[in-house]
Amino acid sequence: MVAGQSKLFRAFKYTVYGLLTLNVWLFFNEEWAASALRFGDGIAFADIIEGFAATIDTAAWVVLLLMFELETYVLEDRHITRFVGWVLQLLRVLCYAVICYAFFGYVTKLLFLMQVTPFTAVTDLCASAVQNWAYATDLDQYEMITAGTCESFTSSNQFVRFYGMNALVDTDGYREILRLAWVDVINAGVWLGVVAVLEMDVQLQTRERLHGRIQTLSNCAKYVMYSLLFLAAVYWGFKGDFVDFWDAFLWLVAFVFIELNVVQWQQEDERAAKETGAALLGDA
Repeated sequence: MVAGQSKLFRAFKYTVYGLLTLNVWLFFNEEWAASALRFGDGIAFADIIEGFAATIDTAAWVVLLLMFELETYVLEDRHITRFVGWVLQLLRVLCYAVICYAFFGYVTKLLFLMQVTPFTAVTDLCASAVQNWAYATDLDQYEMITAGTCESFTSSNQFVRFYGMNALVDTDGYREILRLAWVDVINAGVWLGVVAVLEMDVQLQTRERLHGRIQTLSNCAKYVMYSLLFLAAVYWGFKGDFVDFWDAFLWLVAFVFIELNVVQWQQEDERAAKETGAALLGDA
């Protein structure tokens, strides 16, 4: 456990954690609407990860975040008994399994999006042939094509159709959707790297071995990965994808808190070691 965080700082930190929990619901709403079109005959159990990758991923990350908060801030070292340590490890392993599973979901979604075919039967989105079809306005976002909305989507006359769906998008829109899907995959993969390094930091700090060259390498690796995550957030911001941008921003802030917890934890251990050493010298 670390000390020295003001009530205002803790309130801000836990507000961020609460907002991240709320994002689970936001992603669920978005993916629920998309899955109704993607899986028109009902979603099979095996397809849940593809349909709800962001929801499952975010939920697992929230639990994992709370595990890190417990171990690096809330619980004192003396409270982390062998039993508590095993429980925390088990919960984290379960979270890692779900996060890896969600990463597979992002990859599966990307592969699905690559399975488009040119839709040459229609060159005018307002044609009767595409009535009762949907238009992809963004990744995981579809709107029904109607006489009142068809002109507002695009002026293009070149479209592609998503495999197995009565949904299409123009070629420029498809490229943007594919880029967003790639960013999802890259972002999820980089976060796996971040949590692997952070897990190493926590385990080494528990054994008071997080120092020297190991800490330098850890910091360098995280600097590169956090930079990539920041670029992903900026990309989502420029593309107007508010939910993804907001979520990415909150996660970066949340893990800054965890990093600060680890730093303060390390400082407390070093201070305690110095005080113990001074006391031993005094007794001598």
